[in-house]
Order: sequence, then C-alpha cells, then structure tokens
Amino acid sequence: MIHRNPVAPVVIKAPRGERTQKAGRALEPHEMQALLAALDSHKDPRTALALRLMLACGLRLGEALGLQWGDLDFEAGTLTVCRAYSAYRLTGPKTPTSARTVPIPHATLMRLRQYCDWWTQKLGENPLSTMWVFPGNDPAKPLDYNAPGHALRRIVARLGITPLRVHDLRHSYGSHLLANGAPLELVAERMGHANPNVTLGVYRHLLQHERQGWVIDPEDLLQLRAKA
Repeated sequence: MIHRNPVAPVVIKAPRGERTQKAGRALEPHEMQALLAALDSHKDPRTALALRLMLACGLRLGEALGLQWGDLDFEAGTLTVCRAYSAYRLTGPKTPTSARTVPIPHATLMRLRQYCDWWTQKLGENPLSTMWVFPGNDPAKPLDYNAPGHALRRIVARLGITPLRVHDLRHSYGSHLLANGAPLELVAERMGHANPNVTLGVYRHLLQHERQGWVIDPEDLLQLRAKA
C-alpha cells in the first residue's frame, strides 16, 4: 500500500548489558576427535556421513541433504552445491554465492568412496547421478531433515560433549580453517559467504588453545627492543 517502510531508518540498540553472545560454537580439537570416532561407528552410514561432510566441508544441513551423486567429483576430490533440501522442500542454494564447489578432505573422500561402494552392492549397480547421496526411507526424497540433528544430540550426550547444534559443525569448519591460518577471503568463499565480515563476525570462534597460546610478557618485549 505504501512505497517505503516509514520505520526503516530507526535503529534500536539493546542496552549495553543485555546484548546477546555470538550464536553457536566451535568444537574443540578433542571434541572433534571424539565425534569423528563416534560417527565412524554409527549404525546409519547415511546420517553419519552427512554429519561428517558438514564438519569437513562446511556445508549447511540443507546443502548436505540436497546432494546428488552427480554433484560429487571423485577424481577432482570436490563437491558442488547446486540445491538445498529444507523444511521438506527442495530449493536452490540459499544465496548466489552459496552455489559453490568445495574440496573434500582426503579422509572424508575415502569414506565417500566406501559409501558409494556400499550403495553399489545394495543396488547391484553404480548409483545414478540423480540419486540422492543421502536418501530417506522413500528413496525419491532425501534423508529426513531432522534425522542428523536427532543423531547428533544422542552422540554428543553419550560422549559427554557440551550440547551442539548441527549448524555448529559449520561454525567449527570456519573457525578451524581460520585458526590454522587460512585467508579470510578463502574461508568466506568455501562457506558461500558474499561478505567475509559474516564469516568473521558470525562463524569465527576462538579455540581454547588460541586463548592459552598468545601470552606476551612486557619484559620480553623490552628485551627484544633492547637487542634490536
């Protein structure tokens, strides 16, 4: 009815003491190690590998569930995000930059090959390029959208790890890449972010070893300056 929103220029800031903390968290290395070991022994290879792929490649849940075999390039060791499955419907990628090709780490690639061989044995032939990588009980549809989250909550509770959301696997991916020196622009590209500020402001969490590692004694600085 009107051409502009009359309250658009209004900016409401929360009181200084009431601002919320950054949402999500990143797995610490020992938590990641325990989780990966638990996924290797998980009874459902579809759910386990979908979770591992989110952690290893920084995929959103919908992006992982929307993968088809034709999106995987085993020779190049990459996967391409072309679609997403969320809220029980298939859509395109979340944003234009979400459509991307991501390298698959070697250990995860080997598990994907084994998983493909498992499907070949079950089907009696190689999976078709249009088959879902993680099909549901109805093979015409991807895995149930809530299944990975339910599985992750059970695994985390059994391991005694601090509660973890599925999306925190993506937070962990971004945080660990940055903690290990990957350029911010590269991490943003891998995660499908148009603006690296989103990557840094939302997905970058300091890990415990980073907090403990950066200790500088002022006396050491003075000694270094004196020697110079």
